[in-house]
Amino acid sequence: MLEVHIEKRLDRFCLKVDLETGEGLTGLLGSSGCGKSMTLKCVAGLVTPDSGRIVLDGRTLFDAREKINLPPQKRQVGYLFQNYALFPTMTAAENVRAGVRDRSRASAQAEALMERFRIADLADKYPRQLSGGQQQRVALARLFASQPRALLLDEPFSALDGYLRWEMELELAGILKDFDGPAVLVTHDRGEVYRLCRTACVLDHGRSEPMQEVRDLFETPRTRAACLLSGCKNLSRAIPLGGSRVEAADWGVTLDTGREVPPDTRWLGIREGLIRPGGGENPIPCRVDQVVEDLTATVVMLATPGPARLRLELPKGAWSALGGPETLTISLPAQNLMLLR
Repeated sequence: MLEVHIEKRLDRFCLKVDLETGEGLTGLLGSSGCGKSMTLKCVAGLVTPDSGRIVLDGRTLFDAREKINLPPQKRQVGYLFQNYALFPTMTAAENVRAGVRDRSRASAQAEALMERFRIADLADKYPRQLSGGQQQRVALARLFASQPRALLLDEPFSALDGYLRWEMELELAGILKDFDGPAVLVTHDRGEVYRLCRTACVLDHGRSEPMQEVRDLFETPRTRAACLLSGCKNLSRAIPLGGSRVEAADWGVTLDTGREVPPDTRWLGIREGLIRPGGGENPIPCRVDQVVEDLTATVVMLATPGPARLRLELPKGAWSALGGPETLTISLPAQNLMLLR
């Protein structure tokens, strides 16, 4: 179990993280500059928080009040950097051996890990001679050479192209199945979180939101920040009107949500693929503002009675079947509306 309860004053905001995660991979999501990588650096011991505690499997790594602050090499935390941070003047084998704690077993353990990560034939190569995927395998082998009790993965696929990114994601998923400790993944790719992670934590302006199961984050996000990070592109300010009704201020309509609207509801969301063309529940008359042909779908931008547009996504051919109208009435089914804080 990894327990992180810290605060750190930064230039633009105060980072405040409350996160507890056990076995399995947890995704740490947030916009650029919100403190995701800084959180990992605090856990790894590369940056010292101003206050709080960090505990791994009952062992205190940091406690501001008790003045405990273990150095990185004593934390047993494996950190995979965005750029892999391989030693440029060392061969692949030397990089892996550098991670082994027991120097008497360094060569044997490094050889075994290089076989496991399929880089034995690269033993004498230097980092500059390796592809991005090969560098990542070397970095992972070095990380596991230290026998970590927790893993921190800072955007591990960001330097890879599309196909190699997918291959390495599959490989990492296989590796993590055999790791029985906590692991945290920082990424901007919500698809990676959905496919790889069991739980997720959203950072919004430096503050962590409560942990959620990944499927709950995507299907029933609780906050505007979580909704945006889950990929929803249709949001409106919401004004509860009592009972199940809410005013969608940015769409210029009043909607029935089909359930009691919590009084702290501030935003309303609906995914572009869950809007229905044609009349029905919660109808909105719209003007077709723009039509964009995407690879697998047609995206229709609709001007609503309010100041904001709605994005409608249809399967290829569905828009042509509607006759390409200039105006369109759409339906927002109550069960598809997300009530957000």
